[in-house]
Amino acid sequence: MDLKLLHTFVTAAELENFHQTAERLYLAQPTVTAHIRQLEQILGFHLFDRVGKRVRLTAAGRRFLPHAQRVLAAYDQAVNDMTAWWQGYDTRLQLVTSPLVATSVLPGLLKRFTQEHPRVEVMITTEVSPAVGPVIASGAAHVGLARSPSVHPDTSSTVLYTDPVLLVASPANAAGAHWVDLLGRHLLLTGNHPMYWDALLMAVAERQPHLRTLAVDRVDITKRLLEEGLGVSFLPQSSVVRELAEGRLVTVPVDMELPLSATYLILPHPRELPEAARFFVDLLLQSFPDGVGPGWPQ
Repeated sequence: MDLKLLHTFVTAAELENFHQTAERLYLAQPTVTAHIRQLEQILGFHLFDRVGKRVRLTAAGRRFLPHAQRVLAAYDQAVNDMTAWWQGYDTRLQLVTSPLVATSVLPGLLKRFTQEHPRVEVMITTEVSPAVGPVIASGAAHVGLARSPSVHPDTSSTVLYTDPVLLVASPANAAGAHWVDLLGRHLLLTGNHPMYWDALLMAVAERQPHLRTLAVDRVDITKRLLEEGLGVSFLPQSSVVRELAEGRLVTVPVDMELPLSATYLILPHPRELPEAARFFVDLLLQSFPDGVGPGWPQ
C-alpha cells in the first residue's frame, strides 16, 4: 500500500472536504479522489459518504482511520530515528515542561547537558503544569518539570526547588510607595501560577480591600505587562532574575508572609527511565542540591 494514499485519507478524514485536502497536500482535487478510490479498492470498503460539498467517514472509514494514523506515525518515527542517527545522535531525551520552567531555568541546564552529552538528541514540548503528568504517564516524554505536582497515578512528583514569591513592579510604579498603597493604585495581575494565588489574594485583600485584579494566565505575558507599567504582581523569584538584574523590574518590600513557589520533577512510575533521561535527572539533582531556586542566596 502506498503511504501517500494513507496520507490523503487521514487528511481528508480531518478536513471532511476533498477540495481543502487537495489544497493542504498541494494536489489536484481529482488526484485526491483517485487516491481515495484506489485505497477503497485495496481495502474493499467504501470509506467516505458525500454530504453536500463535504464528506463524512463511513463506519468502515472510522474503523480504518486509527490504523492509518498508526502506520503514518510509525513511518515518521522511523524517518526521525534514522535522521537522528545520520546526524550523529545515539539516543533521545524527551522533555515536557511548563512555559515558566522552559524560559527560566531550562536554557542553562540544557546548555550544560548538551555539552556533557553531545550525542543525545533533546526534544522539548511545553504544556500547562496540570498537563505535564498525563504526558509523562502516556510515555510521550521521559522527564517533566512543572509548577504543580502531578495527580496521575502512573507518575511520581518531587519538589526540585523552591523560591520565594516577590511583589514586583516597574521602577516607575514602585517609586516611593508602600506596598498596600501600591495595590490600591494599580491593577494586581493574578492567576499566573497554579498553586498560590487563592490563599494569597485572601491575605492581601485583608490589608487592601480596594483591590482591583486582572487575571493573566502566563508569567511571560505578566512580566511584559509589568514592564509596560500595567499593574503589579506577585511572582516567583526564579521567573524574574534577569528582569531584576537588568533593572526592568524591581521588588517592593512586603510586611506580611508570602508563600514559597515550588517547581516539581515529574517522572513515570514505576516505568524505568532510559539512560539519557537518568543522566538529565542526575544533572537536575546536582543543580539544586538544597532545593533552592535560581537567584535565591545560598
